[in-house]
Amino acid sequence: MQITFKLYASLTEHLPPEHRRANQMALNVAEGATVAQVIEPFALPMKLVHLVLINGAYVPPEQRATRALAEGDVLAIWPPIAGG
Repeated sequence: MQITFKLYASLTEHLPPEHRRANQMALNVAEGATVAQVIEPFALPMKLVHLVLINGAYVPPEQRATRALAEGDVLAIWPPIAGG
């Protein structure tokens, strides 16, 4: 199945070079793939996987290993961001 995988801020460096400018890519994943399974091949430092959204809905850390994605989902990940 295909999802859209988006990484923001410093995490975009973990995307293949040709997708970094757009900060997203179409990604083929296995049926029932979880958030954790999608993230794993990209070697994202887990301390930087702060805000995780599927189709705009927040996925808390304790659900990332079990929350399955569906065809057409958009998985977006942000690192911690400081500001004021």
